Amino acid sequence: MSFEMESSSSMSFEEDVVSVETTSVHHRPKRDCGCKLNCVCQVVKAIKDIQDQAIEEECEQCTTNCFMEPLGELGVRGRMHADTRVFTLTNKNGDLFKALYKGHAGKCVSVFFRVEEIFDNCCATLRVLIPLKKDRQTVVDILTPGGHINYHELCEVKHWGASNSCITVDLHCFCAVQCIADIDLQICD
Repeated sequence: MSFEMESSSSMSFEEDVVSVETTSVHHRPKRDCGCKLNCVCQVVKAIKDIQDQAIEEECEQCTTNCFMEPLGELGVRGRMHADTRVFTLTNKNGDLFKALYKGHAGKCVSVFFRVEEIFDNCCATLRVLIPLKKDRQTVVDILTPGGHINYHELCEVKHWGASNSCITVDLHCFCAVQCIADIDLQICD
């Protein structure tokens, strides 16, 4: 938590301390998640727009660029039908953001999302996606017994399933977004 304090050369140290204490007691400090440009919000808005429309454009050099259009182009050669751009979010401390979904065989945590809606100055409803192995049936357990992300298992994720679990987040509190793939979850509009 940080406090923004204007100081003038005429204030003493004691007045500065009283000012900070008064501010913290009587006013809620401005939330500071560590990121100032809100670029994550803009990228997630773009992902939502791309999911909502199909626009023909030339290929980008980076095949996992979150701004790549149309949907179905991300990370694949040749266009495929897709309704979802899978992405991850990173907290300011560098950890992948995790969310729960209704479990399958004791596995109920994911770091993969689909944007469903954006509202009220960069709040978003995200659908939690189920991480699946190559067979499209086996759910990947991405957590260690201690609750940390198991990156070896995370690398085993090759497909995703739609859960019925959604989470509402403030996009201002993330510092990075990484687009992973365009997929077809057969989600109705």
